[in-house]
This record gives sequence, C-alpha cells and structure tokens, in this order.
Amino acid sequence: MKPVERELRGVHVLLILLGAFGVIILANLALTVAAVRSFPGMEVRNSYVASQQFEERRLRQEHLGWQSSATYDGSTLAVAVRTANGMPAELARFSAKVVRPTHQRSDIMPGYRFDGTSYVAPMDLAPGYWNIHVSAESLDGFKFEQKLTLWASPNLQ
Repeated sequence: MKPVERELRGVHVLLILLGAFGVIILANLALTVAAVRSFPGMEVRNSYVASQQFEERRLRQEHLGWQSSATYDGSTLAVAVRTANGMPAELARFSAKVVRPTHQRSDIMPGYRFDGTSYVAPMDLAPGYWNIHVSAESLDGFKFEQKLTLWASPNLQ
C-alpha cells in the first residue's frame, strides 16, 4: 500500500506559525507573571525625596567611619559593626533584617544579643544568597545603614 501524500497548503502553514508564536507568547507571559509576582517591592517610597537626603546621610556615615560585616556558621548569624580602627562600635541602637533578594516570604528580623564583639542570633538560613539590612545608631545620634550580601552554603554545619 502506498502512503497517502498530503499537500501542504497555506492554511496549514498559517496554523503552524500561529501555534509556534502562540507557544512563545504564552511562555513569555508566564515568565513575566512569575517575575512580577516574585518582585519584593520598593526600596524607598519616593526616590526623589530619598535622593535629596542621600548626600547628607553619606557624609554622616563617612564621618563615622564604620563598616559592618556578617558571618554565618550554619547555626548562628554574627553581624559586626566596627569603627575605622577595627574596634566594635558603641551603639545606642542596632537591628539587622535578613532578607532574600528575590522575595519577601523568608524575611527575618531576629533578636540579636551583643557578645562583646558582634551582634549574634541563632539562625537556620536556607542555602543561597541573603541580604542583611544593617541599621544602627551611634551614641550621639548618627544613623548608620549598610546592606550586606551573605552566601549561606548548604555544606555548613
């Protein structure tokens, strides 16, 4: 028996093209929706107002000369705020929010205790990148803010 040969017509080509572009458009829409739903939100409510105060805050923080750093050993997060000469800064207030860069579901505001060198909190961080938003205030009222990036490795313990 001889196989039946079909003729490729314009309608068939149109349906193939519409199907291919339909798949591409649906994939783009699905990815766009996923990206918009996972966006964590605004950094500041009004960027113009924030920009007006940026230089003043930057100069105050430079005057303090502080730097912060974070370490994670698999069970404890340690955030250190140090003066220009490497000593622990004397703080009137300290907080550090731990957030995922891509969503807000895992945001954590732990309770820290000062151990003499760093602010420490017991943590169980999932592997991956985390942002730590450090906020502190000096004894004379200067505010210090810094965003740190931390990699929590799956093979810590």
